[in-house]
Amino acid sequence: MNLQDIVKKIAPLDQEWIAKAGTRTAQLVMPTRALGRLHEISERLCSIQETLQPSIKRKAILIMAGDHGIVAEGVSAYPQEVTGAMVQTFLAGGAGINAIARHVAADVYVVDMGIIAELDGVDSDRLIVHKIAPGTANFARGPAMSRKEAEQSILFGFQEASRLYQSGVEILGTGDMGIGNTTPSAAIGAVICGTDLEKMVGHGTGVDAEGLARKRDAVVRGIAANSPNPADGLDVLAKVGGFEIGAIAGCVLSGGFHRRPVVIDGFISTAGALIAQRLCPWVTDYLFAGHCSEESGHRAMLEHLKLDPILDLGMRLGEGTGGALAMSIMQGAVCVFKEVMTFAEAGVADKE
Repeated sequence: MNLQDIVKKIAPLDQEWIAKAGTRTAQLVMPTRALGRLHEISERLCSIQETLQPSIKRKAILIMAGDHGIVAEGVSAYPQEVTGAMVQTFLAGGAGINAIARHVAADVYVVDMGIIAELDGVDSDRLIVHKIAPGTANFARGPAMSRKEAEQSILFGFQEASRLYQSGVEILGTGDMGIGNTTPSAAIGAVICGTDLEKMVGHGTGVDAEGLARKRDAVVRGIAANSPNPADGLDVLAKVGGFEIGAIAGCVLSGGFHRRPVVIDGFISTAGALIAQRLCPWVTDYLFAGHCSEESGHRAMLEHLKLDPILDLGMRLGEGTGGALAMSIMQGAVCVFKEVMTFAEAGVADKE
């Protein structure tokens, strides 16, 4: 299946299901919409799954990993070797995402989309290898990848998310790993959202003032050198993106294609969502923003997508942690919708 076929089969949500779910919410034994956004979350899940018995018990997190040539411009506080080391930590179950995923009963899978490290000797059924190349090119000096590679990254992400949905996963969270990847994410955000670089380019993993200046300069030069077309998501991804960002875009498209919810994490995942939204505007109907990152440009990205974050806890780890934690809130919303009695069932007088 090609990208055009995928996009053609994604349709907006049926608003009648939102209305049906809203009718039940109005009958719950509590003051009208007393649990605030929990009602909106549960009603949208009903519409996505087209049922008044929504279920998100089977959860999974897909961590997309890739390295970046832009690191050569001094944009990261950490060396590139950390990408491969952290992938192995994910597979060993010892990272932040693993702890939170255990808390919310979500399975964690890692996809090598293009890291420098070779993981062929790693024996794990949670590792999937789709290495397009050992890292992208330095987009400050030319395109990060070819248009063909950009499409390939999206299709690999779509493929792996679809495999999980077809195996019975009911809700998917997106995660990322890639030293330097806040830089291409900022470039994507600046191009698509039209946001000022002072706001969009932040400290990432903790660069100092000089590092931040180098990072902003690299993004400025990269956009100038490549002239990405903001109306063409594939062009933006190819010129200033990353393999793992493309794969996240594919996950988002898969949610729309299979009518399943996708919870995006922070800055990098939202860059992937921006690419997906440029390819198919309807995908945001299936998206939930897990949290608002501390990374300076993330809120502008979410505003562009018209998504309200479920959590705002000052998190900036990535890995899928914010999205995974938000699944717990979403599960609570589902329990309220399905388990709270109506006024009639409880024998309680409704308001006049």
